[in-house]
Amino acid sequence: MRLPTPLLSLLLAAAPALANAPAGFGLEVLVDGSARSEYPARGTVYVEALRGRDFSLRITNPLGVRVAVALSVDGLNTIDAKHTTARDARKWILDPYQTVVIPGWQVSGDTSRKFYFTGEKRSYGAALGQTSNLGTIEAVFFREKQPYRARYEEKLSLNERRQDAPAAAPAETQAGAARDLSKQSPAPSSVSSLSEELAATGIGRRTRFDVTRVDVDLEDAPAMSVRLRYEFRPQLVALGVLRESPDPVARRESGRGFSDFCPEPN
Repeated sequence: MRLPTPLLSLLLAAAPALANAPAGFGLEVLVDGSARSEYPARGTVYVEALRGRDFSLRITNPLGVRVAVALSVDGLNTIDAKHTTARDARKWILDPYQTVVIPGWQVSGDTSRKFYFTGEKRSYGAALGQTSNLGTIEAVFFREKQPYRARYEEKLSLNERRQDAPAAAPAETQAGAARDLSKQSPAPSSVSSLSEELAATGIGRRTRFDVTRVDVDLEDAPAMSVRLRYEFRPQLVALGVLRESPDPVARRESGRGFSDFCPEPN
């Protein structure tokens, strides 16, 4: 599957929504191809991180037009690792009703490096000196102004009316679209305050993932913003998102030697 890399856009971010937003815009964390359970609590949606495990992100377009998706992990754009607003971010383009799985950080036109759960000190954000937004995944969706098929048919009609003229040259890409995927490394920051007990995302093994650049005209306002928070289980318990597992010794203390009859198995 070939996914187009995004163009620079000048759009504003939307208010956050739950990952299972009613409008159908999807953002899911996958481990071994299965979606991680989501836990709404404290005004957000949490996912349990599994230390050392690769994960990918599944984004879904429920609309009959193309959408552009600004997708960030730990506050870093998954395409160029920059920390910007959704308005300025480079974006993934999804066809109508398309679902796409993003496997990792896009490091070239045909290669990405896997997302994986790790502690803060070993995270990609720590390596880049960007640690203010660890533990956050966000997708902001922008509709295309006009379905690309309609634009294509309009161009065909125009060319038919101008049979004596050469075909029009493709429109030039928006400003910033021709930039390569190289990253501007920020000034390094101290990692002394970071903790390996708190979840973040690392930059893992290489995997083939072909992309190409396209031009797209987006609406001025975003359609939806979807945000997830992820933590290891002890932190989710501390936040009250998950219940602590019962202490096995305490469970055994309530045992009895006898009961009335032998129960029949179901």
